[in-house]
Amino acid sequence: MADAKVIPFDDDHRSRGGAASRRRGAAARRQGGTRPPAAVGEVQPLPGAAGVREDDPVTGEEEPREPAADRAGGDGGLEQRIASGLAFLRRRLTGDYEVDDFGYDEELTDQVLMSLLRPMYEKYFRVEVKGVENIPAEGGALIVANHSGTVPVDGLMMQVAVHDHHPAGRHLRLLAADLVFVLPVVNELARKLGHTLACAEDAERLLAQGELVGVMPEGFKGIGKPFSERYKLQRFGRGGFVSTALRHGAPIVPCSIVGAEEIYPMIGNAKTLARLLGFPYFPLTPTFPWLGPLGAVPLPTKWTIQFGEPIPTDGYPPEAAEDPMLMFNLTDQVREQIQHTLYKLLVQRRSVFF
Repeated sequence: MADAKVIPFDDDHRSRGGAASRRRGAAARRQGGTRPPAAVGEVQPLPGAAGVREDDPVTGEEEPREPAADRAGGDGGLEQRIASGLAFLRRRLTGDYEVDDFGYDEELTDQVLMSLLRPMYEKYFRVEVKGVENIPAEGGALIVANHSGTVPVDGLMMQVAVHDHHPAGRHLRLLAADLVFVLPVVNELARKLGHTLACAEDAERLLAQGELVGVMPEGFKGIGKPFSERYKLQRFGRGGFVSTALRHGAPIVPCSIVGAEEIYPMIGNAKTLARLLGFPYFPLTPTFPWLGPLGAVPLPTKWTIQFGEPIPTDGYPPEAAEDPMLMFNLTDQVREQIQHTLYKLLVQRRSVFF
């Protein structure tokens, strides 16, 4: 499959006819002539039009004109966005795009999926991001975050935070539970977004490729805990993420998320129904399932996502990945740093919704 060139919706690309006209005009002026007549089917630009160069009245030199869309604070023009959108659709229909071995579709993620998640991120949850500069600008790194909210929306919001705010524009590849990849539609969308199985093999392959990998070690214990235990971290598994980071010398970046706990306050768990459906839990909230589909709408809480200072692992010898005591100590260090930051953010926030 040929390499696909990503064309953002808001790029200001000039038409070939317009570029040719400017070249002919510049050549005529160098020869002392006037602007040549327009070619057949070509609209002759007026003086002062966007993108046309004019003579400076003082120096006589040509001065570039600022495009009208830029002077008016525009984004490149509706026509260019439509053209870019049509070019994107053409590439999708012809298969002129790429996905990696995990099914990640970077172009679709950047131009479509992130655009769908961004209104929820910016307008609904009004996410505030702190410490994004702690994420390395390049190379493999492991972001470890707390997990909560009954439905795993926190992972998606963390992806948008990294994508939109990191100075290097990095992409976060999340490790997801097996259940994600057996659900219809969800499976395909997760793969396109860059999610992969939460296993050591996939994590190591991504780190070896220099990717930014996100993991939430609490798993279902964190996301399915009752509302009475909100912001109390559950056990971080067996520290497998630390072993993976040690093998590749990848730094561990702790991440604390406040606001997700309250979107679906879980006041009960219908365990019998959960077993029948094959789910790890079946949540009962103040609105779900009592209000039907309306009860599935999350509460509009105010979020804060803070990335802490990275914990380096490249100073340990290769055999350190097999040292259970070291893994326990590093796991506990990461967990304590996340928990401490959660408490600090909770003290600082004014209310759940504002």
